[in-house]
Amino acid sequence: MTPVRWPRNLALLTLFAAFLVLIAGPGIKSGILPWQAALLGFAVGALVCGVGAVAMLVALVRRHRSPLVMTALVVGLIGFLIPMSLIAEARGVPPIHDITTDTGNPPEFFAITPELRGPGTNPVTYDPAIAPLQAAAYPLVRPVTLAVTPSEAFFQAEKAARAMGWEIVATDSITGRIEATDTVPWWGFKDDIVIRLTPEGQGTRIDVRSKSRVGKGDVGVNARRITDYMNNLANG
Repeated sequence: MTPVRWPRNLALLTLFAAFLVLIAGPGIKSGILPWQAALLGFAVGALVCGVGAVAMLVALVRRHRSPLVMTALVVGLIGFLIPMSLIAEARGVPPIHDITTDTGNPPEFFAITPELRGPGTNPVTYDPAIAPLQAAAYPLVRPVTLAVTPSEAFFQAEKAARAMGWEIVATDSITGRIEATDTVPWWGFKDDIVIRLTPEGQGTRIDVRSKSRVGKGDVGVNARRITDYMNNLANG
């Protein structure tokens, strides 16, 4: 009798698809893979993992049981569910990648130029059309006013930025501006941040803008970064 090979073949395909899901982040971070190709492999790999997991369940029902099939079932489920959770999170937020505490007059980048950001990156200019989308999705992204002088506020703002693990690109205490870059864990995407300090009454107002270099949406990363920074600054 000819042995049934489809469970083994599909199991191997499922494991390879999971490998595509696994290497997407490290591939981008190391620079080995272009981010577009890595994300395509991530999406296709996740889809194949889902189909493969179903196929492995069918194989088990039909008594095609082996360590390879069991491994492919578990790995396929993981390789499908993790990307699906990211997709679900992305669908819950608007497809924007430039977030600021002041949409009417967003802080501008000066030291972080298009040349520094690299070819094919998003422009540093702000698109006012995204302001209503941000307001609806991220109402907690707001400026913070510290009851201290601008010089003391600048010291606290820079200290908080360094505590976030950001790479400080430029500081200017005279104009009240700090520019930095943050690298997204696992994926290695670089996002740029500019902090602006403005005297306000007896204190100092702090505005922040965080912008992704690549991609259309950011899955809420920039908004979380700003709110985390502001919370650290206010509680610091």
